[in-house]
Amino acid sequence: MRRVAAFLIALSAYPLDSPAQSPEGGKLEEIVVTARKREESLHDVPVAVSAFGREEIESAGIERPQDFIALTPNITMVQTQNQGTSFITVRGISQARNSEPSVAVMIDGVLLANPSQFNQELFDIADIEVLKGPQGALYGRNAIGGAIIIRTQEPGDTLSGRLMAGYDSGPGFKVRASAGGPLSGSETLKFQASASYYDTDGFIDNSFLGEEADPFKDVSVRAKLLWQPNENFSADFRVSTSSVDTQALYFNITESVNDTSLPVRVNNRGVNERDMWSTSLKLDFETGGGTFTSVTAYDHLDELLTGDQFNFLPIGESVWALFNILPDQAQHQWLDVDAFSQELRFSSPAAQRFRWIAGGYVILTDRFISTGNVSDLADGVVPQVKRTPLPQWSFLDPFNTTNRQQTYLADSQDNTAWALFGEASFDMTERLEGSLALRYDRDDRENTTQTPAQFIPGPLQGIAFPGQVREESWDDLQPKLTLRFQPNDDWTLYAGYSRGFRSGGFNQTGVGTANIAGIADLFDQETANTLEAGFKGRFLQQQVSVGVSAYSTEAKGSYYFVFDPGTSTQNLGNLGKVDYEGVEAEIQARAADGLDLYARFGWTDSEIKASARDPADVGKQAPLVSEYTVNLGLQYRRPLGGGGLSGVFRTDFQILGPTYWYPDNFTVRDPVDLLNLRLGIENDHWALTAWVKNALDEEYNAEWSPGPQFFPSPGYTNNFVFKALPRQWGVDVVYRF
Repeated sequence: MRRVAAFLIALSAYPLDSPAQSPEGGKLEEIVVTARKREESLHDVPVAVSAFGREEIESAGIERPQDFIALTPNITMVQTQNQGTSFITVRGISQARNSEPSVAVMIDGVLLANPSQFNQELFDIADIEVLKGPQGALYGRNAIGGAIIIRTQEPGDTLSGRLMAGYDSGPGFKVRASAGGPLSGSETLKFQASASYYDTDGFIDNSFLGEEADPFKDVSVRAKLLWQPNENFSADFRVSTSSVDTQALYFNITESVNDTSLPVRVNNRGVNERDMWSTSLKLDFETGGGTFTSVTAYDHLDELLTGDQFNFLPIGESVWALFNILPDQAQHQWLDVDAFSQELRFSSPAAQRFRWIAGGYVILTDRFISTGNVSDLADGVVPQVKRTPLPQWSFLDPFNTTNRQQTYLADSQDNTAWALFGEASFDMTERLEGSLALRYDRDDRENTTQTPAQFIPGPLQGIAFPGQVREESWDDLQPKLTLRFQPNDDWTLYAGYSRGFRSGGFNQTGVGTANIAGIADLFDQETANTLEAGFKGRFLQQQVSVGVSAYSTEAKGSYYFVFDPGTSTQNLGNLGKVDYEGVEAEIQARAADGLDLYARFGWTDSEIKASARDPADVGKQAPLVSEYTVNLGLQYRRPLGGGGLSGVFRTDFQILGPTYWYPDNFTVRDPVDLLNLRLGIENDHWALTAWVKNALDEEYNAEWSPGPQFFPSPGYTNNFVFKALPRQWGVDVVYRF
């Protein structure tokens, strides 16, 4: 009955074309996308794309990646453990801790260098595109599941801006401001600056400490300068910074992913501090034969997380404190990443019959990671452990507060990746287009063991040593072939083949000795080959749009995750082969003046065909895959008297189908129903909006992960889950000038 009631509240249909009030009254708005690195109509592009314009971003309350992913079929996101740990699953192609991402993420034309950067505040955003299916031919080695393109707001010809203040039920508050326009009256130099501040007490209770487990504070700033001295040259310089202060690692131990009965009871508050900043310079040179583009970028990220160790219970109840002989444990992880990237490309004019793009890309990454366990004396990990461990703990002096480090592993990586790519499209007839894209990626990685000699695990003594270097390279060709046929201006049919490639990597030195099935010091690359066909249509005088696509993917080397509490390491293993088949359908309608409806459905069937972990996995569902997603919703805008005042009501209802978490399918999460509501009044200059997220207060776990299978609880009684957010509500006020 609950789900039926939610359906009746939500009604139907999501925007395939990001609806807005059309000047023609009844037609849906035309949306322009850059899925193929040139501007095209969303209706015409032969790619499965969900697009969100600025009006849609504001009306749906999109402020974080989870918000727009929850509005997109066949894509899910798991936020767990800490700010930088989020898993994107697209059409079954999933992600795991410390793996390369399953989607390429571009912000203002710059590829994110590290998946830990993805989960950030979204403010002053102009539009978002979500591309599904392998996009490696144009977006590189990690676009194996798709690509996400985010563009921030561009400055206009006159000064304009936006100020927003909000309150939430944490309790918490946020302030966001942006302004942009000509700089000092210049006709060639413009600026755009924006800032965001958010601080909330949190929403998940820690019953042991009598406070919230998830307080959150974020300060982010972004600025850009655009210089266009003439029609043939433009320069775009951008810089951004973000600082997050929250908590981490507040897990529960339970056998079933559907068990939400346990409260959070960690005795350490935990620390999660993430700082990142980036800068980029984009240069465009217009020539008679096309456009030469250079994109140079530098990114830095460091993230510290500390908290209780398995089994995430207070001192005296923990598995590590048996008989009060061994001390309880806390854990820590430090990640420090610097990346420099350069892209050069040349694009032919878009209006000609034969269109092409060619270019090259290189990224240099310096990465350091350390993990470890310390004795838990109820004060957390103090001092903080980053590159240097604390004095080693000893059985001879077990409770000496100066000898606290029990385990410590550290590795540094020097990675060089480069690519050459090209794409060509040719109008064979007025209605038939063929396109071919091809990209070669190579990734060379060098891993150096930074673990001090005294912390080398016993089984590796004499085998592993500080300064030990491991080297590995991965490379692949990623083709994409597409045919598009448009029988008339309202219908687009397409079919194609694409290949995606995700680089392999290193688990931390020594974890291969932990005797975890399928886990070694190295995990290999993953590839996905996809066949896809679909169509997009508009009818009833362009008041209704529809899109349907079907796909079949063969993936080799898909990842699965295992946590080893003995070293606090997060480890990846490769399955053998997984097949994915699925379908997506979207429909949007302008049912009446001011009333927009949407409905969307995605279905994915995954089957493990071969498993390096355990032959018994064959025939099971792949990890982190939801069988289906359903999205239903409406937006109704009604004038309220004179003065341009309007009332706006919006509802978005999402169903996440049964979700599997591990190759043996030991536990499956039941379907999850999530309802969001928004009600407000607005005019051209200001808006007042009340909102509720998870209005049904659905209790569910965002993640289930297999724990250690050892004494005193062998089997599946040591698995850990991470609680999802309960109901949240708030009020926002916006002023535009």
